[in-house]
Amino acid sequence: MTKLRPIVARARGHQHGPINRLISPDDLGDRLKPFIFLDFFDAEIEPGFGFGMHPHSGIATLTWQPGTDVRYSDTTGQNGVLKAGGLEWMNAGGGAWHQGSLMGSGRVTGFQLWVAMPPGVEDGASFSQYIPPADVALTPIPGGTLRVLLGEYGAGHDRVVSPIQSHQDMTYLVVSLSPGQSWTFTPPAAHSAAFAFVFSGVAKVQGEEGGKTLMVLGDAGDIAIETTDQPAEVLIGTAAPHRHPLVMGPSSVHTNRASLDASIARIRKIGATLGR
Repeated sequence: MTKLRPIVARARGHQHGPINRLISPDDLGDRLKPFIFLDFFDAEIEPGFGFGMHPHSGIATLTWQPGTDVRYSDTTGQNGVLKAGGLEWMNAGGGAWHQGSLMGSGRVTGFQLWVAMPPGVEDGASFSQYIPPADVALTPIPGGTLRVLLGEYGAGHDRVVSPIQSHQDMTYLVVSLSPGQSWTFTPPAAHSAAFAFVFSGVAKVQGEEGGKTLMVLGDAGDIAIETTDQPAEVLIGTAAPHRHPLVMGPSSVHTNRASLDASIARIRKIGATLGR
């Protein structure tokens, strides 16, 4: 019989305008690291809504915005328009700035994940990837489809791998199931950090209604998703633990104070060239 990971905690998050912060270092982030922030965006917008040029260091952000195109630019020299459903990966390394604005209107949904980087990578060169929707890893599963935003799924000829170079042992999936379907995921044995979030439709996770709450899962076992009379979409994250402290700055997360201080200096230097 399949052993399911228990649901060990639930969180509704903290609302900040149109953004619901489901994970942050001062609550679930320390338990779920390398997943240290997770923002859920579900709101009515007008064209141009977004975030101006701002810095990060020590972390990488992954943004998935399936409902609208996004105009972007960053200090790695990249700029352009990412079509709806694409992925933006910004590994800030020792310091980088970026900005983005949504180009559509109406109700849009999306996520931004912050991932803690290991020593060495947290101080390295910044690196960004912008993956068009056609290149996002997508595979059929019984009763639906699976998007592999980070990491990989399956084995052999059925192995599907995200094009993102993530520097961490983790899997980040979007499960889309039709009504009356079920699907079970067996994470790698090392992935003791895990969560699930039903963000569209109605589904059960581990036999319990998902609602709009983030479910923190136990450190071993499978993850089971089941729909009833509605389709549903579920976000799943699993990872090997990030075994380092989280040393926080205004827009940065590092493993030690010296690394944070050096990156803050780099951020200020880059900001000066931008007139910030």
